[in-house]
Amino acid sequence: MIKIGITGGIGSGKSVVSELLKLYDIPIYNADVEAKRLNDESPLIREKLTQNFGESLYASGKLDKQKFAQIIFNDPEKLRLANSIIHPELQKDFLRWVEIHSDSDIVAMEAALIFEANFQRMFDKVIMVYAPISLRVVRASQRDLTTPEKIEERLRHQFPDEEKVKLSDFVIFNDEKHSLIMQVSDLLNRIRTNR
Repeated sequence: MIKIGITGGIGSGKSVVSELLKLYDIPIYNADVEAKRLNDESPLIREKLTQNFGESLYASGKLDKQKFAQIIFNDPEKLRLANSIIHPELQKDFLRWVEIHSDSDIVAMEAALIFEANFQRMFDKVIMVYAPISLRVVRASQRDLTTPEKIEERLRHQFPDEEKVKLSDFVIFNDEKHSLIMQVSDLLNRIRTNR
């Protein structure tokens, strides 16, 4: 089995690439979706988050995502602490998921923070989805119904694209100049033939 990591910054088009891979019957583990599920359902994460950030985070029974974001995105140390609680559990969950999909020849995780979370060692190949920052800010602010300034603030917590490009095995360009379908098809051929 070949394990692929799909990464890229906010609004780069990771989800579009993931949807294209699904057309090739490749199972996709969406780290954002699964982290939100674990934050709500994992007793271990809940216990550690409430110990470190207060009981009020779970006042409704589920994690108050807005309150949590205000706490961690305004303090780099708190962000590191939160990630040190969530990322190990997410990694364990992904490895369990891989076992469930052991009959697949390729599986993939879609995650913005593969390098920031030091997840790259779990993958045989890492794919970086690249889009110009101006395009990413527009896409993400429209998708998330928020301001460009809030998107730019979130971008400051991610590795620069140039760094991710250097660390990745493949780069897919998601702009008006390149065909995503052709790039994904070519990429899968290269991965399957180990080129």
